[in-house]
Amino acid sequence: MDAAERELLADTLRKAMTGTTGDPHTTGATIDTALDDLGWPDLLTEEPDTAIPVVFTLLGETGSHASVLNDVVLHATGQPLGATLPLPYTGGTWLTWNRTDTPTSHDGPGLLGTGRTMLTLAREHALTRTQFGRPIATFQAVRHRLAETLVALDGAEATLHAATTTPEDPLTALLAKAAAGKAALDTARHCQQVLAGIGFTAEHDFHHHLRRALTLDGLLGSTRDLTRQAGTHIRTHHHAPRLINL
Repeated sequence: MDAAERELLADTLRKAMTGTTGDPHTTGATIDTALDDLGWPDLLTEEPDTAIPVVFTLLGETGSHASVLNDVVLHATGQPLGATLPLPYTGGTWLTWNRTDTPTSHDGPGLLGTGRTMLTLAREHALTRTQFGRPIATFQAVRHRLAETLVALDGAEATLHAATTTPEDPLTALLAKAAAGKAALDTARHCQQVLAGIGFTAEHDFHHHLRRALTLDGLLGSTRDLTRQAGTHIRTHHHAPRLINL
């Protein structure tokens, strides 16, 4: 799938996630059905390297909820799509993500997608909010927070890309999930500071993405837990792999 086809797929999926109900924070079977109608099962089996990052990034970006993580795990383990299965969560617990219309915070791992949306919200606020007669985006402290956020998200995206190109190395995938979680949590912290009081209100969209980042960090291993596992692995094998050739 070339770049133009990938962009067309992303636009079509974005419309499906935000246009099926009019509410970008809707969950459940409505969006599952829309994705199935667009060929999600075929995309997953035939173009997983394209379908998975596009769909999960858009889920995070739009704040939509769907149960596609079940399908990804089922496909990876050679099982038929459409079922549900228990998923590990930080703290030694397990959860089941049911395919229902009931809203749930345990949705797909769109950590980078939700992180980039938080950055967009903070940037827009910084450009329009004025203090002392000028936009707060001109203040050095605000610009540094936004710049650090962008660097963290881009770095995590590069790590995730490396994991998709070396699927035979489980440590790379572990570190990619840890990097994505840390980037999302750092993004939430920086953007909360930039948004200030408005970021604490229910009227602003930020809280949807903040709760999503906090929840998704724990799904399939939190940043803290995975970093400890990686450290144990490196100490045991006396080797730290090169993730990306710079």
